Amino acid sequence: MSPSRSTTLKHRALTLALAFCGVGLFLGLGLPLPFLFGPMTACLLAALIGLPLKGMGVVSVAGRTVLGVAVGASVTPALVGQIPQMAASVALIPLYICVIAAVGVPFFRRVYGFDWATSWYAAMPGGLQDMVIFGQEAGGDVRALSLIHATRVLIIVTLAPVILTFGFGQTLDNPIGAPAADLPLAELALMVAAALIGWKGGERIGLFGASILGPLIVTAALSLAGVIHYRPPSEAILTAQFLIGIGIGVGYVGVTLHELRRDVAAGVVFVLLLAGLAAGFTEVVVFFGLAEPVEGFLSFAPGGQAEMTVLAIVAGADLGFVIVHHLTRIMVVITGAPIAARIFRVRERRREENKA
Repeated sequence: MSPSRSTTLKHRALTLALAFCGVGLFLGLGLPLPFLFGPMTACLLAALIGLPLKGMGVVSVAGRTVLGVAVGASVTPALVGQIPQMAASVALIPLYICVIAAVGVPFFRRVYGFDWATSWYAAMPGGLQDMVIFGQEAGGDVRALSLIHATRVLIIVTLAPVILTFGFGQTLDNPIGAPAADLPLAELALMVAAALIGWKGGERIGLFGASILGPLIVTAALSLAGVIHYRPPSEAILTAQFLIGIGIGVGYVGVTLHELRRDVAAGVVFVLLLAGLAAGFTEVVVFFGLAEPVEGFLSFAPGGQAEMTVLAIVAGADLGFVIVHHLTRIMVVITGAPIAARIFRVRERRREENKA
């Protein structure tokens, strides 16, 4: 075994040990979502004090397929029949993204002095990996984008359960799924096949977020065909939570004081701005009867798709309703952000040339 591989394994072993300690502590104290918050808190604190942690790599990516299958299994004929009723609130998503861009890009440019590409993709409420890739291709600061989006996800994931509990009276103890022993073996096998085929097939065709969207599409087709009737087992969803918690925490490995003062601080302030915008849009959809309060809140909370899936499950929300909105947000950002970035970039260059 090469020294580098041996070092990676040691770092991952340390990361796993800390993550399990976090789970044990949260379980012992009776704190909510121990399999998500335990690993996240333990790894975050360890990263901030400089311990050499390492993410789980492809295992973490594989864990996200579980959530794709869970969402896909919720796509039933009844849900499809409800889509026209969601049209009005879904139509607000592009406007929501435009407002976020109008607030976020000037914020990152003028307040924190980031370059244009970094400011644009830092403001976009898309997936962390997608926005970092787009930002890198546009010449942005990859490290800053990683920390800003990691901070957005961290704060949303931390605050959303508090808001759900104290603001909406949710208990966050909704059953996440039946135990594996209670599910038919044939359906378990189909879920595994849907996860693998959707994930790898999605990667082959260049589907963004393939680890979630690929399994979601395949499982949804099976669900609509009446072949799959259950969500993934509770053990699989808890494992996905565990891996997501680790992933959020290790995102801060190697963070410097300068990055804390600029990148992380910018992420924190921007999340507060996002929270205000999300609250405003939530009020609109609830006021006009387009959504129930919990579904409206979760649909417009600008967290990661995987994290919002977990919260929707444990809160007992209408998973289909919430995910339709988040899928719309992700697709609008993924398809629209690069095009809009090029248009606005050209305009800015012309403006600068005219000034010169």
